[in-house]
Amino acid sequence: MKKIYIILPLFSAAFLLAQKKDSATLISEVRIDAYKKPTAFINSTKSVSVVSENLLNQNTPERMLESINQIAGARMEERSPGSYRISLRGSTLRSPFGVRNVKVYLDDFILSDASGNTYFNVISPELIDRMEIYKGPESGDYGAVTGGTVLLKTKRADNLSTNLSVGSYGTFNQSIDFSKQMGKHFFEVFQNYYQTDSYREQSKVQRKQIFLKDNFQYSQKGLLKAMLMYSDLDYQTPGGLTLEQMNFNRKQARPGTATVPGAKEQNAGIRNKMILAGLSNEYQFNPNLSHFILVQGSYVDFENPFITNFENRFEKNFALRTHFNYEKNWEKISLAYRLGFEGGMNDILIKNYDNNKGIEGNPQNFDKLKNTSGFYFLSQKMNFNEKIFTDISISLNSNSYDWERIFPRTENGKIHFKNQWLPNFGVTYLLGNGFSARGKIGKGNSAPTNEEIRSSTQEFNQNLNPEYGWNKEIGIRKQFGNFLFLEGSYFDFRMKDAIVRRQNEAGQEYFVNSGETAQKGFEMLLESKSFNLKNDFFSQFKFRFSGSFYDFKFKNYQQNENDFSGNDLTGVPETTINSLLNFTFFKKLNIDYSHFYTSKIPLNDANSVWSESNLIGNIQFRFPVDFEKTRVNLYLQIQNLYNENYVLGFDINAFGNRYYNPAAKRNFVLGMKVDF
Repeated sequence: MKKIYIILPLFSAAFLLAQKKDSATLISEVRIDAYKKPTAFINSTKSVSVVSENLLNQNTPERMLESINQIAGARMEERSPGSYRISLRGSTLRSPFGVRNVKVYLDDFILSDASGNTYFNVISPELIDRMEIYKGPESGDYGAVTGGTVLLKTKRADNLSTNLSVGSYGTFNQSIDFSKQMGKHFFEVFQNYYQTDSYREQSKVQRKQIFLKDNFQYSQKGLLKAMLMYSDLDYQTPGGLTLEQMNFNRKQARPGTATVPGAKEQNAGIRNKMILAGLSNEYQFNPNLSHFILVQGSYVDFENPFITNFENRFEKNFALRTHFNYEKNWEKISLAYRLGFEGGMNDILIKNYDNNKGIEGNPQNFDKLKNTSGFYFLSQKMNFNEKIFTDISISLNSNSYDWERIFPRTENGKIHFKNQWLPNFGVTYLLGNGFSARGKIGKGNSAPTNEEIRSSTQEFNQNLNPEYGWNKEIGIRKQFGNFLFLEGSYFDFRMKDAIVRRQNEAGQEYFVNSGETAQKGFEMLLESKSFNLKNDFFSQFKFRFSGSFYDFKFKNYQQNENDFSGNDLTGVPETTINSLLNFTFFKKLNIDYSHFYTSKIPLNDANSVWSESNLIGNIQFRFPVDFEKTRVNLYLQIQNLYNENYVLGFDINAFGNRYYNPAAKRNFVLGMKVDF
């Protein structure tokens, strides 16, 4: 039966290609921002995907998983509600939770801290108006990561809307978003409250968020931006299960053993309060020369009652970004240069206590950790005769940390990793109207984050080194008429000293360098315009298919007496295929029908345990009701339409074979969004 769900959309797509096309903007003409280096998508040298409003509409209120997972090469996983991780081309190797090895920006501002860790789960999906996802090392403008970069964009036009929804497992979501141009100021005020009891035991979630921004055009040449965000996130963590435990009761939290209590008994969870504030200024001295500067700070109050301890973490972060931009245009050549610096400090006080059923007990260890990172960068962008486009950059990256144990004994140390020159070169050649070929080569480097240097074992891992490697890729983009867009890319990324997660008997994680990896893959996208079918019953249709096909292997990987060289890379599926069909009936009723296929996944480095492949379907119905000045958008989302037993986020290399975090069975969200 499942095969029908995949085959029918393909027949529908083939039929509709022959239908009359509309005159909306071509897909290839979509412009990407690339952090203030705008260019047409068809001309970009980068491996970039744009998450449009259509994809963002697929998300449930608590996460951006559905829209991100429609992107070839990007994968968002949910170990438990509130606990998410993002991999770009396989970078979850080192992410038991959270987002690491992926740089994240929010408008002008930097969401990632100086060590490379990002609290992505504090962001409400409804705040985001658009996303750009850059896969693979970019170096240059974005610094030293090997996974990729994500740019999150908030509202850019006047808007007043409110959203209210309820759903399975006691889900409730409410938000208000107001944005408006008032004279020289563009304001946005966003507020969100979300809660759910969730599918499993010990997995309740509550999130409160407020976001404020002001874009002040104080002169024709100057733009000052201010941003303030506060988020209060509280979610329980049920823990991983063995296969036998999952088959016996999918909803249970991790049970206790003779020596270790269970997740429910210890009230395991995360409580994260974060405030982020920043200012940026962009000034255009003359038509050729401009300057940009950003300063920001954040504070994080983080509590983690875990099975073996109760951790309090207090983080202070500061970041600075500045660059000069010079542009010059001639008859057939355009050049743009950027010279700048980005740096940050991440200062953490960590206190671990015994966990007495969710209450702090006797002290275990108190430590301080300070990460300092930064990079100088120079980049050049060239356009020759609207045929050849180049993007060349180089950055000098530094990273160091100081550590200090202050209880129960005193000791300290300092680690400074070797400075890294990271070059990046990309070129695109426009073969014809709406047809381009591109090539790219670049080096990436990613130092350990604070939670890898001092993991839940409460020991400082001074032997952990940055991972680094070279990425080479080629790709094509082709626009067929004004109705169909095709993109394909092949990459070959060779990484050394890859950082991989381990877990001990108590469920505590630690990290090791695992030798080398060879990561080869092909990614594709086929996307149509919205076809106007010129009838009142079946009014419009749009489709989107994407896929990733990977051959990721360990190389020269020895673990004690075991040689894992040649094994498949842990936690990475060989094949993912995604689809999204948008139907409109009666010119009113919109139906979004999506699928996510994931092949089997190796769950440990030995490749002795694999997950099952799965095909998950979702469907959403949206119906607008118009009043004089108001539109009420009613919607019903049904997740896991076929009621599959599956896991949305595995604990790789888990001790005791506790790999499994079961996802919810069929569930729904019913709501309405009111646009005033």
